[in-house]
Amino acid sequence: MDERIRLRLDVAYDGTGFSGWAVQPDRRTVAGVLVAALDRILGAGTASGLTVAGRTDAGVHAAGQVCHLDLPTEVWQAHEDALLRRLARLLPPDVRVRAMTVVPATFDARFSATFRRYEYRVTDAPWGAEPLRRHEILAWPRALDLDRLAGAAAGLVGEHDFAAYCRRKENATTLREVTRLDWRRDADGVLVATVQADAFCQAMVRSLVGAMLAVGEGRRPVQWPAGLLTRRERSSEVSVAPAHGLTLVAVGYPDDPAEYARRAEATRRLRVPAEA
Repeated sequence: MDERIRLRLDVAYDGTGFSGWAVQPDRRTVAGVLVAALDRILGAGTASGLTVAGRTDAGVHAAGQVCHLDLPTEVWQAHEDALLRRLARLLPPDVRVRAMTVVPATFDARFSATFRRYEYRVTDAPWGAEPLRRHEILAWPRALDLDRLAGAAAGLVGEHDFAAYCRRKENATTLREVTRLDWRRDADGVLVATVQADAFCQAMVRSLVGAMLAVGEGRRPVQWPAGLLTRRERSSEVSVAPAHGLTLVAVGYPDDPAEYARRAEATRRLRVPAEA
């Protein structure tokens, strides 16, 4: 058997023109164009086992996505000096591989991760989003109160069953630990929600944002989003915020590479087969 090495890829993309991360027949996806570029450079099927930290939905962006893949060692040695630049020439301008790093075979982009961090951007300016940023900022038609948003966010931090905010998958757990959830208003007036958790179920972040926006505009009481945590099924009262305001900004991993395998094993015990 050929000796193989594992590569960590740090990836950024504008999700506007993609039907999400995962390869889908007859649809343009991030993984699809990345695999096509690698196949063209290295030969079809040479790179194997592409695994991503978080499979973003259609329209969602990433500034700090992480994935891994395996290559024959001799192929990597032949291409390592030029592969990043060759990918830059072949990939479309809305996706970039920013770094490629050899990592231990125990590194798993999905299961070794300790957290995922997202940011959601929304403007309540009466004129809407700035034209050059319209693909990353949601234009909200009513004024939003930062203190009310912050109050709603505070009640959602911690380990909870987020069933009210998740699209149900058979046998999947909706228990998650949100370690950070806060809002700020930047100097340009744009409101930014930062959401960090060990993992997220499908549509969870955008559902949380949708609930908090209802509070921010005064349509719901500050305690309402936290009150939904008693539900054991998705709440029809929660609106899912549009995808284009959401960006995956960071994925965390243990500082000590020796912990990659231990973290991955612990995560698999928790999430598999539920999320397989």
